[in-house]
Amino acid sequence: MVNKNNRVKISSDIELKDRLVAINRTTKVTKGGRTFTFAAIVVVGDGNGVIGYGLGKANEVTAAIAKGVEMAKKNLLKVPVHNGTIPHEQIAKFGGSRVFMKPATPGTGVKAGGAMRAVFESIGVTDVICKSKGSSNPHNLVKATIAGLSEMRSPVEIARYRGISLDKVFNG
Repeated sequence: MVNKNNRVKISSDIELKDRLVAINRTTKVTKGGRTFTFAAIVVVGDGNGVIGYGLGKANEVTAAIAKGVEMAKKNLLKVPVHNGTIPHEQIAKFGGSRVFMKPATPGTGVKAGGAMRAVFESIGVTDVICKSKGSSNPHNLVKATIAGLSEMRSPVEIARYRGISLDKVFNG
């Protein structure tokens, strides 16, 4: 089910696959020694346009990943995917990261960096060209990519908004 802002309510029939984007280890030095904690950013998707991301923090890597997956399942988003690619070009920004996404012809593949690649493979995009500018921080790259994807509009939605047929959206 999709509500007003492309948000998806999770139901039991959605099969979500999780992908680990990055793990960050932090150290707190105390009188008793060093304490390590882990932060994991995780992306979940069904391979059919549904995507979510989450950040989990814990004292163990597996617990941090599990928390990240649970957080990602709570904020799912529906993204329009048209013929294995995105419907139109998009520029997005989050923090110091700027991303540029462009649809590609079939056979191109996913031309994107690490954090962005995980997002596109999770939503089922097979052909896209992307460029990240500015910060390469995986947290900000994932958030910028998902912010850009959330602003995407499907060709059907554009045709309905303009009051024209779907063929005229592509041909003129």
